[in-house]
Amino acid sequence: MLTILGFAMIATFLVLIMMKKMSPIAALVLIPALFCVFVGKGAKLGDYVIEGVTSLAPTAAMLMFAIVYFGVMIDVGLFDPIVRGILKFCKADPMRIVVGTAVLAAIVSLDGDGSTTFMITVSAMYPLYKRLKMSLVVMTGVAAMANGVMNTLPWGGPTARAATALKVDASDIFVPMIPALAVGLLGVFVLSYVLGMRERKRLGVLTLGEVLVEEKVEETETVLVGAGSGNSGTGKAAVSTGGSGSGADAEDDEAGDAERFQVLDPNRPTLRPKLYWFNALLTVALLTCMIMEWLPIPVLFLLGAALALTVNFPHIPDQKARLAAHADNVLNVSGMVFAAAVFTGVLQGTGMVDHMARWMVDVIPNGMGPHMALVTGILSLPLTYFMSNDGFYFGVLPVLAEAGAAHGVTPLEMARASLVGQPLHMSSPLVPAVYVLVGMAKVEFGDHTRFVVKWAALTCLVILGAGILFGII
Repeated sequence: MLTILGFAMIATFLVLIMMKKMSPIAALVLIPALFCVFVGKGAKLGDYVIEGVTSLAPTAAMLMFAIVYFGVMIDVGLFDPIVRGILKFCKADPMRIVVGTAVLAAIVSLDGDGSTTFMITVSAMYPLYKRLKMSLVVMTGVAAMANGVMNTLPWGGPTARAATALKVDASDIFVPMIPALAVGLLGVFVLSYVLGMRERKRLGVLTLGEVLVEEKVEETETVLVGAGSGNSGTGKAAVSTGGSGSGADAEDDEAGDAERFQVLDPNRPTLRPKLYWFNALLTVALLTCMIMEWLPIPVLFLLGAALALTVNFPHIPDQKARLAAHADNVLNVSGMVFAAAVFTGVLQGTGMVDHMARWMVDVIPNGMGPHMALVTGILSLPLTYFMSNDGFYFGVLPVLAEAGAAHGVTPLEMARASLVGQPLHMSSPLVPAVYVLVGMAKVEFGDHTRFVVKWAALTCLVILGAGILFGII
């Protein structure tokens, strides 16, 4: 019964948010509370929620202060050179912008933390998508898949969990998997190219000069309407300044357009050019400490946010203004995390997760024993989507590995196969980082889910296929 109710609870949640019948926060809270009553453990709901909140409180704290930290870094101009570099590559071509999103997300994912990856990627790419009227779910989908592949790095979490659960060395799991993961990442880049070509077909290709002309015409028309007059000379002057030129001057004009086509206001009062290298070194030091695990991540971002605010904005009113400017993102993301704590608390507290895992193991035919690595790879897609990495790697994987060992399948093969589902896992409603992604991109979680699930599942299968082809799994 708990197995059926567990799957029913997850299905109800996904259907309601994908059909936009409930907001994610409301669904994450009310649906598990209702099913907790159905299970007959409504009296223990408070205990389950407190346990869930307690387990996710460090994550919520990390996200809150990470948003403040990276928000301040964006305000002071740390990422402006990155944005300009992406702009030079992407120009105003939707295909290049989507590919650039995948490349940027993959590079930033080297820090091993999904939340920071999404914050940096969305901060850099969101203005481009908005200005060119591109699909924002393409951005969130591509970023999530690229990060999902890179999340298998030994310091990213899943590999370390698999190594701990099966008592094997993390490097023995990860290093042989590199060719398959490389194929998976290449698959994400190819997919981003295809999605980019689809966006290019829908929107066409503009030069930077043409985008500038369009924006200036819109601005001029707004001014004229507001003034109640029809000074066409102003409009013509505005249009003429955006031309990209022709002949030998075309490249110079295009470069000039690139400077003027700013996705971040180059004259915003929060810029701190004299402190650029301080902020860059602070960010590098923060990420280094994170990778080396010298301090817990929430503590690092708490210290980093406090130091960044104090140095860049020494006056208290300015600090309050920066905190207020990012309060919306902080509230949305932290609210999602604490709401997700109700969902995970009920799933684990009532025993639904354990029953679901045992049922999945029991339904595997005995004849599949020698192919348990393949089975594990396939099961990792739904299981890591419907439960946390901790639940899968510490609760399900050891049971699967024991079944595989009876048929001669080594723990290393099982551990490698268990990594296959990570591109899909990164869009799970139980992953706090995904709420950073959709929140900052201003995308409905249901829209993101509808778009990304099929492509992320395909990426997982590509990795699994490559692992089998190379004899890794």
